[in-house]
Amino acid sequence: MIKMAEDANNHLPHFTNAAFDIVAIAASAGGLTALIKVLSTLPPKFTAAIAIVQHLAPEYPSFMAEILSRRTAFTVKKAKEGDCLTPGMAYIAPPNRHLLVNGDGTLSLSQSELVHFLRPSADLLFESVAATYKDRAIAVVLTGTGSDGAMGVEAIKKMGGIIIVQDVKTAEFSGMPSAAIQTGNVDFILPLDEIASTLVTLVMGECD
Repeated sequence: MIKMAEDANNHLPHFTNAAFDIVAIAASAGGLTALIKVLSTLPPKFTAAIAIVQHLAPEYPSFMAEILSRRTAFTVKKAKEGDCLTPGMAYIAPPNRHLLVNGDGTLSLSQSELVHFLRPSADLLFESVAATYKDRAIAVVLTGTGSDGAMGVEAIKKMGGIIIVQDVKTAEFSGMPSAAIQTGNVDFILPLDEIASTLVTLVMGECD
């Protein structure tokens, strides 16, 4: 496990060799293909933790974590209550549960009310990440219908984080990327195949 350094001004530990501690990713329709593309091209020693909200049908079990794990160089797991964020690991919200990041770097799952008719909600994930990790957070919005993630993007940007959005020309569904772009808070609008390399540069570039 990569060691963590305690920040003098914050009890939340920061991961060493990482300019950002967490990458929060939101996807909906078309998301599995997009997530495979991004995660499969990240290095096995990626030095940030990854939290994922993918909209899933609540009435069916999800095998997304298993599918993604087989396509990536690191572990993708279904998030559990109390999981501690670890660099080089990805945590995906289970069906019908909101995924939240706590102030101590652990995860919570919630069955609180739907947000914009959705559970899990990218907005709630992003807002909790913004409150916890502030300027050490990156949000990524991939393909999907609707506008989930747009409010959360504003929260991340307000706290000094970085926003990456999939270029709608490469998105299977343009709703979520378009809504995020329309907030005016996006730092990078990228084709799908450039997102992973940009994440590596942002998170690990200073350590190369």
